[in-house]
Amino acid sequence: MAVDVSIVPCKSYDADVCRTALTQALAPFGGLDWVKEGMRVVVKVNLVSAMKPEQAATTHPMLLCELTKMLRERGASVLLGDSPGGLYTAAHLNHVYDVSGMHDCEAAGAELNQDFSQSDASFPEAVCAKKFTYTAYLDGADAIIDFCKLKTHGMMGMTNAVKNYFGVIPGTMKPEYHYKYPQISDFSNMLIDLSTYFKPRICICDAIVGMEGNGPTQGSPREIGAILAAESPSKLDLLAAKLIGLTADDVPTLQAARVRGLIPQTAEELEIAGEPERFIVPDFKTMPAQSSVFFHKAGTGAIGKVVDKIMFQALTPCPKVKKNECIGCGKCAKICPAKAIRMENKLPTIDRKACIHCFCCQEFCPKGAMGVSRPFIARLLNQ
Repeated sequence: MAVDVSIVPCKSYDADVCRTALTQALAPFGGLDWVKEGMRVVVKVNLVSAMKPEQAATTHPMLLCELTKMLRERGASVLLGDSPGGLYTAAHLNHVYDVSGMHDCEAAGAELNQDFSQSDASFPEAVCAKKFTYTAYLDGADAIIDFCKLKTHGMMGMTNAVKNYFGVIPGTMKPEYHYKYPQISDFSNMLIDLSTYFKPRICICDAIVGMEGNGPTQGSPREIGAILAAESPSKLDLLAAKLIGLTADDVPTLQAARVRGLIPQTAEELEIAGEPERFIVPDFKTMPAQSSVFFHKAGTGAIGKVVDKIMFQALTPCPKVKKNECIGCGKCAKICPAKAIRMENKLPTIDRKACIHCFCCQEFCPKGAMGVSRPFIARLLNQ
């Protein structure tokens, strides 16, 4: 029977260990036998922000170095790319490359994307993203490899293979997409549309050291010790979620994928090469997604609307400023797609009525001063 997801041990970022783990993880899918001489392979990495590899926010450069060498040995050219939040310019991206260790990959034979143009896509069969703008460097790919990082996420519960495709949207346009798809179900379907449109040849997950807590940028590194691979980003995510104590009910992109028939009901129904139970972290600190509000409505009419409003206020996580950690840079106010944040006395003030709960402010705060606050009732029910 065909394998859905593979999972293999990888206890460190040493070159030999990474090479062995990548080879083993890809083996159930034919390894890299599909790579032909002269192919242009684009590796879509996670470079969410200018953060060091040891902070566990970005795809680790050692894995990318070893994958690059493997592809180059088969005669392919390799391009690494992403569009983090912020300006999609050479100055910003090269700073991210510098801090995240991506220049090590150049020594291994990879190119780092320096094409900052944009293309427009028409995707009529999409559920939500029927038209969208994306980073044009992807147009030159003969094949795309999705190389994600397993992390928690303030809005989505988890970010991994599917969420990694939000990086094809040019940085400064990301807030527009949050505002265009404010409901979590639509945002999730938009992400799946993107991954479906670009058709990754293979997906690989860096779960050697993941991020727990206040992810995807201000959480804490947590050792998991595994590499995962799959042809389906949603199936990879379903198994990855299990490792950190989540199910499809906890992750909106998995809920949407299940509705679309892309994954089974549970991770236990996947055909898995490897022993996932070895890598489950039972006390992994996760983030609650917002599915309880947006996926379940109390009904129509005046009473239903009142109940919905009460449920929203009682159950929905929201961004909250940690005043003692804020440096007053104003980045949260600049990036907020709903313009719900204004600076007062060098501190951000959030208009709760205008806030669309996209958590862009939390994701891109350089100091982790914008946290995720859960209402008392939500915390009580979770117990």
